[in-house]
Amino acid sequence: MQISKASEAVGGLVEGVDVTRLTDSQFDDIRKAFTDYGALFFSQQKLTPEDHIAFARRWGEIDVNRFFTPVSGYPEIAEVLKEPDQLLNIGGGWHTDHSYDEAPAMGSILYALEIPPSGGDTLFAGMAAAYDALPDAMKERISDLKARHGNDHVFGEKSDYQKAMNGRLGNARSAGQEAVHPVVLTHPDSGRKGLYVNPGFTLYIEDMEREQSDALLAELYAHIQQPRFHYRHVWKEGMLAMWDNRATWHYAMNDYPGHRRYLHRITMAGVPLSQMH
Repeated sequence: MQISKASEAVGGLVEGVDVTRLTDSQFDDIRKAFTDYGALFFSQQKLTPEDHIAFARRWGEIDVNRFFTPVSGYPEIAEVLKEPDQLLNIGGGWHTDHSYDEAPAMGSILYALEIPPSGGDTLFAGMAAAYDALPDAMKERISDLKARHGNDHVFGEKSDYQKAMNGRLGNARSAGQEAVHPVVLTHPDSGRKGLYVNPGFTLYIEDMEREQSDALLAELYAHIQQPRFHYRHVWKEGMLAMWDNRATWHYAMNDYPGHRRYLHRITMAGVPLSQMH
């Protein structure tokens, strides 16, 4: 097994291993790399749904997503699917999953079953690298701020996105979760500070005029969106990717009209961010 950096800011490439046959020692090395890199990418895997679930359970509890269509017979696995005639994809904007929950999902494990001939890459951004590169004055300014996150505008009954997805997302009535989290998070495993706001689900910064909040968030987002903090993952069938929602953003590119893209996703449960000091 070899593990190498995918980019300076985020991600590790894992080669020469079958995740269905990991020794405890190999799994320990992978867990350490996950903490170090924030995301891992495994090539040439051959997973059944049972294999996928078993690998996820080595990391901890599974968080069953309430909005995605599950794979038939496997409620733990969500379908990430775009048919050739569909215009919108799932995850087509910078975000981090479940930041609207009091205990946001720790991460996700995504397995590629069908990939278009070109396009459909996923971009990842490293939140610790982005934080480290901020000017000291900005670090000071945001050190004690908290932001409110929510999901009604994405998954709720009145959401334009929900309506445009034509039934691929469900359970709209169960949307409406909101949670308040620190703008700067100290990661519980790595101890590194990283930014914890995202364009998908962050609503506003608490105790700040909305105009000021919008301007500050826009400034932070523009900073994080610099390519120097990114890794672009080019999918092939049989690849497995996993990422830490507390340490990364991701963005699924929607640039493959007329082609099918189909992956299976399992989400791993996290802890309340109040436990992350």
